[in-house]
Amino acid sequence: MVTLKVMSAGAVEGPVRALAPEFTSVSGRGIELIFNTVGALRARFVAGESADVLILSVPAIEALDKEGRFVAGSRADLGRASCGVAVRDGMMMPDISTVEAFQRMLRHAQSIAANDPAHGGSSGIYLFDLLKRTNMLDEIRPKLVLCKTGRECAQTVASGRAEIGITFTSEFVPVEGTKVVGPLPSRIAYVNGYAGAIPVGAADTDARAFLDFLTAPASRARFKAFGLE
Repeated sequence: MVTLKVMSAGAVEGPVRALAPEFTSVSGRGIELIFNTVGALRARFVAGESADVLILSVPAIEALDKEGRFVAGSRADLGRASCGVAVRDGMMMPDISTVEAFQRMLRHAQSIAANDPAHGGSSGIYLFDLLKRTNMLDEIRPKLVLCKTGRECAQTVASGRAEIGITFTSEFVPVEGTKVVGPLPSRIAYVNGYAGAIPVGAADTDARAFLDFLTAPASRARFKAFGLE
């Protein structure tokens, strides 16, 4: 059996993990899935680690494409993830309908799980920049429970180790025990697109088949079910 190595950003882990065995069932091709932050995967790829399909944020894919690292025309747009808030299932839902309400939530929360920007997570990088721009970082930093990935952030909320979680809502949906409150208020919203592409030297035909499967209408519906538009 041909096995494709797929390195993917965590924001699309839910649908990609769910769809991979379905692809194997209909195609006979196995899938090895590796999930991490965009920054971590980009660094591994640039350092020489091979993959048949790379799924990253659109800006990261575009930057690597300009360097000639992908098969021409192989990019496939998969969906857009929104940064948002979640709590443990059964907990009271905070008000995040406005920027002011969101800021009140941050101030009243005892602990907040978020991606550590040092690990290259897009949502963590955005959140820290947002807190700096609003002069709240010094106030909120002691409450932050920093995680290496969005999935770890969701698990931290589900286990009760943090009262609030902030990362892409699509990373909360697959983790049992979390409840999505909603995306950040429109004035400070952060939406990131994700796309897949085939690195030069990869198993081109099989990789294209996988990307075609991910972008088929039925698969699009699965992405939407995980909160990716």
